[in-house]
Amino acid sequence: MPQVAKAGRRRRQGATRRQRRGPARSRGSVDDWLNRLVSITVLTALIVGVSALLITLLWG
Repeated sequence: MPQVAKAGRRRRQGATRRQRRGPARSRGSVDDWLNRLVSITVLTALIVGVSALLITLLWG
């Protein structure tokens, strides 16, 4: 029966290695605000679309 390596000693396998993260970004960056705005917009569009579909199917 082969021995199983401990999780801390196991070497990472795969073709590419993950890059280490650089210095932390500030919380108020433009990308964060843009991501939040896009998320809110998509969620609003989904709610409006589902509501319109339900109204059309139930009372149309």
